[in-house]
Amino acid sequence: MLSRRHFLQSALVATAAAPLLTQADQRPRLKQFEQFYLQLPKNGDRPALRSGPSLEVASLGIRADGSVKVTAALQQAIVQLAKNGGGTLVFGPGRYLSGALELKTGVTLQFDAGAVLLGSVDIADYYDENNQLRALIWAEHAKDIALIGAGRIDGQGRALANNISDLHHSGQRIEPGFNLWRNRSNRRPTVISLFHCEQVRVYDLTIANSAAWVQHYGACTDVVIDRILVDSDCYWNNDGVDINDCRKVRVSNCFINAADDAICLKSTKGLFNEDIEIRDCVVRSSANGVKFGTESQGGFRRVRIRNITVFDTYRAAIALESVDGAFLEDVEVDGIDAQHVGCALFIRLGQRNMGVAPDKQPGSLRRVSIRNLKAQIAFGPADLAYQVRGPLLNALHNPIPASISGLPDAKVQDIILENIDISYPGRGNSGMAYRPYHQLHLVPQERAAYPEYSMFGELPAYGLFVRHVDGLQVNNLQIRCREADFRPALVLDDVSRLSLQQVYLAGTQRPQLVLQQVEKPLLLAISSETATGKPELLGTDNGGIVTVQPLAAYFATGAGPDQNATLHFGPQPVPSGDKK
Repeated sequence: MLSRRHFLQSALVATAAAPLLTQADQRPRLKQFEQFYLQLPKNGDRPALRSGPSLEVASLGIRADGSVKVTAALQQAIVQLAKNGGGTLVFGPGRYLSGALELKTGVTLQFDAGAVLLGSVDIADYYDENNQLRALIWAEHAKDIALIGAGRIDGQGRALANNISDLHHSGQRIEPGFNLWRNRSNRRPTVISLFHCEQVRVYDLTIANSAAWVQHYGACTDVVIDRILVDSDCYWNNDGVDINDCRKVRVSNCFINAADDAICLKSTKGLFNEDIEIRDCVVRSSANGVKFGTESQGGFRRVRIRNITVFDTYRAAIALESVDGAFLEDVEVDGIDAQHVGCALFIRLGQRNMGVAPDKQPGSLRRVSIRNLKAQIAFGPADLAYQVRGPLLNALHNPIPASISGLPDAKVQDIILENIDISYPGRGNSGMAYRPYHQLHLVPQERAAYPEYSMFGELPAYGLFVRHVDGLQVNNLQIRCREADFRPALVLDDVSRLSLQQVYLAGTQRPQLVLQQVEKPLLLAISSETATGKPELLGTDNGGIVTVQPLAAYFATGAGPDQNATLHFGPQPVPSGDKK
């Protein structure tokens, strides 16, 4: 567990180093953070690999210059090792061009320094005899398998994806369901896909340039991914690591540069994720740093996230989402250093119901603790230096705050925020966008929407927006603002069992804390500063804390209750004294 002392020390180091990141040697930030990662101590032991015979790829008599495909010879060697009880296939220095390879029980692929496995750029090389699309390296129902070494696996994903598009548009290979709106295939291979496997080890490799997700682990048990470097900013949906309904997983000591979510937990396999540890990683994403969802049909339980550095990330550093009926519970996040990101924290319980019955009830989101999080929020997109950048929003808005939101009939429960320090850019003004704090009904519920920190559009707070929550404890929260913002820092709507203690809210605007439908909150030491820069405890007497009453109910629309993206002001009750 990251101590408060270590958290503060790391935050000070990050703050002091910020000028160096923009000035020293004029090197790109990506390379600087990669060097930062390489210099970090790699903490913790990892399971030893099985011993056994080894087979050198050089002994197969194949070309190692990347000029011809060597898929058949490599697959035959893997099959032979498996038949003999397992072993290691060793790739020495060279370039090996291949289509899909099936990893078998008991087999390790070892890539030595200077070895590069190149993915074919011909989509036909990724379909098996049953016309099933496969990854460059794939396995199903295998046990005791490993991918290791100081070498590199390169999917050549951009060339592969563009070739698929060219074949479709030229009529040579028409793909049913081709995404014409985004002009790209929906059926692109990953670099690594392992399903229903046990005792999986992925150590030390560099994995690069996927045509889709980089790694997908589905319904696997006992997975350790340690000290790998993912470098895939080459095409859409380049998730770095996707963990899908797995048990007993550790992702540790990794550097991930991804043109989509860096580390993502999903639930689509009819199971759920359980006993997951994510720690000591440095990540960069054109979407979210560490995310649960959006596919969330089963569940997420007992997940620990510790000591994660997130930088130049377009959306949220941490995003916890259940929108397809999943349970999400017992999650501990401790030690997040987020530099130049779109959002520090996004927690969402919704009812999108993709891939499940349309009338499935909302899931649950409860018992989540976020401790020792420090974040610097960017003004504007944080991923401008990427090759593949996140899509811009189609609505005008000021900088978007962190948020925790459920539904009126499905509330987020028992959230703890402790030692949180978020620096916002400010510059919010009512000319750009305006949803005032005294008209909170203007913020749509978006019950069935795709979950994203920007999903509500303009929000009436600059720091933290909370709605439909039962049980929120906040201790030692600092919300800073580098330039002025006209909005209050905190807005809480329909929150029960609220405790706010030791909270600093930057800015001279009043109010700074807005409460609506919040019964009997515990508020201790809520402070800000006056126009002269002096510290001031906030209260109702000085206008720093206000309670507002709903101007109207959460209006119904044609889509059903609670979905007030378009408002319909229905008849309001007439006060008893005014009845005629």
